[in-house]
Amino acid sequence: MKTILAAYSGVLKGEILTSSSVLCVHPGTGSSILSSLQDLPSALWPCSSRMEKHLQVISVLQWVISFLAMGIACTLLLVYMFCTDCWLIAALYTAWLIVDWNTPKQGGRRSSWVRNWTVWTYFRDYFPVRLIKTHDLLPNRNYILGYHPHGIFCFGAFCNFGTEATGFSKKFPGIKPSLATLAGNFRLPVLRDYLMSGGICPVNRHSIDYLLSCNGTGNAVVIVVGGAAESLHSAPGMNSVTLKNRKGFVKLALQKGSDLVPVYSFGENDAYKQVIFEEGTCWRALQKRLQKMLGFAPCLFYGSAWGIVPFCNPITTIVGEPITVPKIEDPTEEMVELYHGMYVRSLLCLFDKYKTRFGLKESDILHIQ
Repeated sequence: MKTILAAYSGVLKGEILTSSSVLCVHPGTGSSILSSLQDLPSALWPCSSRMEKHLQVISVLQWVISFLAMGIACTLLLVYMFCTDCWLIAALYTAWLIVDWNTPKQGGRRSSWVRNWTVWTYFRDYFPVRLIKTHDLLPNRNYILGYHPHGIFCFGAFCNFGTEATGFSKKFPGIKPSLATLAGNFRLPVLRDYLMSGGICPVNRHSIDYLLSCNGTGNAVVIVVGGAAESLHSAPGMNSVTLKNRKGFVKLALQKGSDLVPVYSFGENDAYKQVIFEEGTCWRALQKRLQKMLGFAPCLFYGSAWGIVPFCNPITTIVGEPITVPKIEDPTEEMVELYHGMYVRSLLCLFDKYKTRFGLKESDILHIQ
């Protein structure tokens, strides 16, 4: 507005020549108005930029709160509704829940509409999150993508494989990604439907078997190999993955004849800072015990703003070269060891090739735990 007022101020100061029938404005005045109007977008840009940032924060915050509280809140609400005049709605939803109970294990209920929500583009731009393709994935094959590291909330995994914000389907045409997460999430009302709409599935044998055996080809199951245990080591600057004794996904790949693909996200561990307790302390022991009981690790983490908003550090996800895996219904331990070793070497090569491009030094190494 100040820019416009300044323009009109210039008009009033111009030499105005009048006659009985003609009003003339100084020739330079019109160009000053036009120039000022052209400058208007740049004057409004700071306001637009702030609004954009607020929308990005809200989009990330809604996902964090949904993951932390939606399931429990909706369960309590459902129980409460049984004690009110809305009991019939609660009863109908509960009946639907029973009928639909096994859907997450049978491919879920993916929604391209939900995966393409505009909110996910704001989510992507907050960090920002990027997806980099190094090799093609063939639609006539199935894949198991090992995602590293876990971080606190797997922001990179969710944004790249649970939404279309980074253009997964355009980069890998004919491939349907299914991000595997804790099976317990699919026992909670509303949250289960929210997760399934993004193509997210339970990380259990039944669900993965179905996707790799009964759902045709072109399936890519994304497994966060380090799991909850790895999140306890998540901290900015930490280049460490829990993989040394994680061989179940390799055995499964052999049994299904699904190719293995290493995936590494630079910046995933930088989203939050965490209070890391020393091994052997009572707090560490408590964390591990709760992890075994609940299936996830209760981390003491903090970010910016209200603490649960992550730091806006870039997250870049690199999808590596597929490792061709033969189908062996009953693989020996030696065979599992062989392909596990190939996978580890491929992941290390991927890390070493791209580390200097994304803020790490040549001397930085990836620690395999």
